[in-house]
Amino acid sequence: MRQPYPLSAIVGQDDMKTAILIAAVDPSVGGILAFGDRGTGKSTAVRALAALLPKIRAVEGCPYNCEPSSMARLCQACQGAGGRKDPKSALKSAPVVDLPLGATEDRVVGALNLERALAHGEKSFQPGLLAQANRGFLYIDEVNLLEDHLVDLLLDVAASGVNVVEREGLSVRHPAQFVLIGSGNPEEGELRPQLLDRFGLAIEVRTPLDVPTRIEVVKRRDAFERDPDAFLEHWAAAERKLRNRIVAARAGLASVATPESAVESATRLCLALGSDGLRGELTLIRAARALASLEKKPEVGEAQLRRIAPMALSHRLRRNPLDESGSTARVQCAVDKVFGA
Repeated sequence: MRQPYPLSAIVGQDDMKTAILIAAVDPSVGGILAFGDRGTGKSTAVRALAALLPKIRAVEGCPYNCEPSSMARLCQACQGAGGRKDPKSALKSAPVVDLPLGATEDRVVGALNLERALAHGEKSFQPGLLAQANRGFLYIDEVNLLEDHLVDLLLDVAASGVNVVEREGLSVRHPAQFVLIGSGNPEEGELRPQLLDRFGLAIEVRTPLDVPTRIEVVKRRDAFERDPDAFLEHWAAAERKLRNRIVAARAGLASVATPESAVESATRLCLALGSDGLRGELTLIRAARALASLEKKPEVGEAQLRRIAPMALSHRLRRNPLDESGSTARVQCAVDKVFGA
């Protein structure tokens, strides 16, 4: 299987790349929604993430990627393995799983293993995509076209972090904690508000309009298609640097201070925008802290809040039919009002 196009080689699209790095550093920020024009690198950027993520330590042979250091988060099989407190573990790649639009509910949540049932007369569980995505990322392209029953299912699992399957005499519970990443074109349909609210960050991805940028995009993509090995080797150093940056930011995240003034500014900003609930403030603070760690800053400051505000809040605004300005422009206006132009 060919390696994906390197994230560091993507031209422009700074907001999308920043959001991906933030989610890699702190998954508690929530998911990422990238909406915009076709052919702007949304799927390419998400799939490039898989090559950058540091490896995770998981229970050896576990289909759910259980974390061996957390007994409370082990699946039923790992908990029942002799009650060991130190199950054998191994390093493995962090999962980045695609959920295709045509996937059945059984494919997503898991189902009875029919082959084993017919061959051996045993009832056993065949894990689904949610099992594969545990402790990783679940990617849905054209997320706005996802069927309603799958949206409801994802909302339930995302809220609890546990997938429960009870059918054909099976009763299975397993951890399913993942970062949800969605992409799509708004011209093809809107996203349900309940699912939209689950995404921590939302980015508008636009086609570049300047000639030099478009030329560079075409040249790099063409070079990748013509000789992938040479292209990947050329960008290997930049990818290592980016991977080391993620590792260092994860390690330093806990030491980044969040001053009272930063929390107050985030609250004032959300009040000025009239955003519903408190998820906006939480996401804004967490994402700004992750960005500060990526930038090797000791604390969250105004610069990080300004940078993150459009991503964290633009999709949480109430619609105003009399306001023709876009949500990003409204956020920027509120930012200038709270922090000063």
